[in-house]
Amino acid sequence: MKTEISARLFEEAQRYIPGGVNSPVRAMKSVGMPHPLFVARAKGAHIWDADGNELVDFVSSWGPMILGWGHPDVIGRLRVQLDLGTSFGAPTELETELARLICEAMPSVEMVRMVSSGTEATMSAVRVARGFTRREKIVKFIGCYHGHSDAFLAAAGSGVLTLALPDSPGVTHSTTADTLLVEYNDVEALSAVFAERGEEIAALIVEPVAGNMGVVLPEPGFLEACRELCTRSGALLVFDEVITGFRVGWGGAQERFGVRPDLTTLGKIIGGGLPVGAFGGRRDVMETVAPLGSTYQAGTLSGNPLAMAAGAATLRVLAEPGVYERLEALAHTVAAGLTDAASAAGRPFTLNRVGPMMTLFFCQGPVRSFATAKQADTQLFADYWMHMLESGIYLAPSQFEATMISLALSDDDIARAAAAAAAFFGG
Repeated sequence: MKTEISARLFEEAQRYIPGGVNSPVRAMKSVGMPHPLFVARAKGAHIWDADGNELVDFVSSWGPMILGWGHPDVIGRLRVQLDLGTSFGAPTELETELARLICEAMPSVEMVRMVSSGTEATMSAVRVARGFTRREKIVKFIGCYHGHSDAFLAAAGSGVLTLALPDSPGVTHSTTADTLLVEYNDVEALSAVFAERGEEIAALIVEPVAGNMGVVLPEPGFLEACRELCTRSGALLVFDEVITGFRVGWGGAQERFGVRPDLTTLGKIIGGGLPVGAFGGRRDVMETVAPLGSTYQAGTLSGNPLAMAAGAATLRVLAEPGVYERLEALAHTVAAGLTDAASAAGRPFTLNRVGPMMTLFFCQGPVRSFATAKQADTQLFADYWMHMLESGIYLAPSQFEATMISLALSDDDIARAAAAAAAFFGG
């Protein structure tokens, strides 16, 4: 495939933007690309790059585009709002509409505050937890990524893992000293941390399904143990559902697995593809947030009317009967095609899936933690990614990210992806 225009655009971008990209994984370095693809437009489940290459998309803008691009309900709401105004820095009815939809979908969220990114949501949630409990320590799991605020850049996943970087220069020891680390799915180690430090812990934050070391599912009893240990110690349980919220079910992972957190962070889907984040939870906890309480949080563009309009339109489509059953069926078909192709070739692989998000790991399973995810053959994944790209299939350019299924995928799109995978494994 021709990529000359993307190469030229990247050369120019590097003059003005660090690394030529505004988020590290987009550089596509881990899959051996000399430059990233520059996207020109998208419609349904297809994207077109600057060189005119048409690709079937399994990234969905890293999750938000669960309806696909150009859904008429979303576009219609955005067009109306564009004429009314794009930003006011004042309350709008749209904010309440989206907040109500979130609270109705997730019973654990009794009040919600809109912000502008997932990083801002998790950062704010932890601040609120510390203010509410009057404690300082937080517990996070190795390989889980909760955005790039300083306290979370300790054993983070996602781009930090993909690019094999240290957690990050610029993050002070004093900042991460209050972050306690445990391996994902390790109940014994988690119990030991709470036994030793439970009275100091303000919050335990967890991706209920890890999505930034690749998709890693919680083992039976793991989330329940998180809930019990927090309840017993007086710490708050924070579910980071920036990825899983409204993707793995109408009520998110907390509904799917039947575990109720104290606080929840959201992003991606709730903005319908526009920049957004939110944190919410128990009313008594959220009432400590300014101006009602003393824990400060603010943002000029929080509750941006365009994001609120797109998010509300998206959630209303997702609330329609049969939508998640359709997503589940599409994801099952995609997973079956990948599994059949890899199995026929006798290659070592593990496919982890929950609803319409999955990761094909190039290693023998099970993959249940950061340590086991790192056993994946990243060079083989890079070869696979490049083959799929040349076959017209766009996957996340990292072994440690998720394949995202959208409602816009057709049977032909899925069959094309299965055939491409079969050709790779058969070759």
